[in-house]
Order: sequence, then structure tokens, then C-alpha cells
Amino acid sequence: MEMDNIECVSTSDGLEDEIPHHHNHNYNHHHHNHQNNPQIPQFSSLKTHNVNVVVPLTINRTTSVHELLECPVCTNSMYPPIHQCHNGHTICSTCKTRVHNRCPTCRQELGDIRCLALEKVAESLEFPCKYSSLGCPGIFPYYNKLKHEALCNFRPYSCPYAGSECSVVGDIPYLVSHLRDDHKVDMHSGYTFNHRYVKSNPREVENATWMLTVFNCYGQYFCLHFEAFQLSMAPVYMAFLRFMGDENDARNYRYSLEVGGNGRKLIWEGTPRSIRDGHRKVRDSHDGLIIQRNMALFFSGGDRKELKLRVTGRIWKEPPNSDGSNVCIPNLCS
Repeated sequence: MEMDNIECVSTSDGLEDEIPHHHNHNYNHHHHNHQNNPQIPQFSSLKTHNVNVVVPLTINRTTSVHELLECPVCTNSMYPPIHQCHNGHTICSTCKTRVHNRCPTCRQELGDIRCLALEKVAESLEFPCKYSSLGCPGIFPYYNKLKHEALCNFRPYSCPYAGSECSVVGDIPYLVSHLRDDHKVDMHSGYTFNHRYVKSNPREVENATWMLTVFNCYGQYFCLHFEAFQLSMAPVYMAFLRFMGDENDARNYRYSLEVGGNGRKLIWEGTPRSIRDGHRKVRDSHDGLIIQRNMALFFSGGDRKELKLRVTGRIWKEPPNSDGSNVCIPNLCS
């Protein structure tokens, strides 16, 4: 949903950092080849009581073991329970259901046979994080790898654009270019901003979201959002800032927002949330400047039939206090 008019005036602070050019990164998973480790075992198939059992042999390449631990259906690494058919072909527990209990290799019925030998060998292996190509230096036991990767600081970011289900992922320079080129988001350099929101019939706006601007300051990028939604059955507007980076780095910055008119004003001060948190999560936590519609119309002046809000703000760098005294309660800080 678009507003009738959105005007942005960003005060220049002499920061002329250019927005990086569009770099397309490939984040497909890669297998890692450790060719100099003679301790990694390989496997062969041994038939016992008409059931093939995988047993270890000695080889010198981790790649072969990793390939054995790769599910033939989804190609992801297999974690217990690892299933096998009567001919010794393995499959992960998730895909066992997807293939209707039929081996994708030989079409035999899978049954409930566990490949305990492969599970046991997997316990002794260590692998690099799948985001090692993006800078993660970690080496993890096989069964701890998934848990780490879900929280890895080097994992790609999701597109922070609000109001759409954009599936693009990438690093911060790539996403900045993506927001500018594909979503046509305004880009500004500087740590102060001045936005004016105008809507001829604000009562038509019950549930809408806008990502208005990306700011470049202190060598980092910040996204300014504006929302219209229902809070306890009351229509409200909300403005908040998100940091394009991880949570730990976001805590090094603070921002303030101010809106007012007719001799009154509201002030919000807080820490920007990381784009690791989706804009809906931030909105639903009420972590930003919340303006009741009646108050917004009062600030707009006139006959209160047209919304005319001016929101100003600034961003500054300030390491958080160790005692947590910088935590703000929404709309109670000034």
C-alpha cells in the first residue's frame, strides 16, 4: 500500500561513502575436501543375515566419508536416525517418509533398519562450517555442526525489505545493492534524517508497512521502517530502525526518533535491532516509536482528517553499558 506522498530530507553529515556495486554471491553449500588426513575411514558393504551392514576401511580422504553421509534424495548431511534398505543403501529420516518408505536407489522397501555403523563413525568426525567460504573459521564435531550453522555469524542475511516475502539472501553489500536496484529503496548518507508522512485519508490505512530509507553512516547501514497496524484494537503508527548486521554489532549504536506538533512531541530512544530479526518481530515487540492515530491526527493539525506527520531522528555510536541501563521501555523514554 502506498502513501499519497512521502517526502524525505536527509541532513548531510559530510559522509560520502558510496553504496557498493551489485555483487552476486553464490551461497550454495559446498563439500570441503581434506586430502591430508589419513585417519578418516571409508566404508564397505558387508552382508550379515541377508542385510548389508556398512563397515569402516582405511582411506585418506574426508570427501569420501562426507559423500557417504550425504542423503541421496535431499543431498544434505544425514543425522541419526540414518536408515538403510536390505541392500545397504542409506537415506535420512526425513526423506524416508518422502519416498514412501521405498529405497530411491534400488526401489526395495526400506523397513526400519538403522545404519548404526555409519552413525557411529559420524560421531568421530569433524567438519568445517558450511559458511567457511564466507569467513567462518570454525571446525565442529559432526553432530554439533547443524546447531552452529543455525546461529553462525557468517551465515547470509535475508533481504530486510518490509511488506514482501523476498527470498533473496546475501551479505550486506549485496543486499544494499539489491534494496536500491530491485526494491527502489531510497539511499542516504548521514546520521540525521527528517521524514514527512502524508495521507489524505488515514482511516483507510489499517495494516500497511513501508521501508522508507537505508542510511549509510559510521561505515554501516541502517533501515528505517514505518508501520500502520492495530494494537489492542486501536489503530497506531510505528517507526523503528534496524541495523544491517549482527546483534552484537547492533548494540554499539543508538538512535532517537521524534514526532510532534501543536506544541507537543513524543521522543523515542533505543538500540537498533539487527535485520536477523524480521520487521514483523520488531513491530510485534513494540520496540520503536508508537503513535496512536488520535495523537498522530492531533500532531497533523487542521481538521484532523489528513495525516501529516514529520518524524526526525539521528543515529550515533555508543557502546552499550555493561549494567544494561540503556534499555528503554517503548514510548516512556525521553
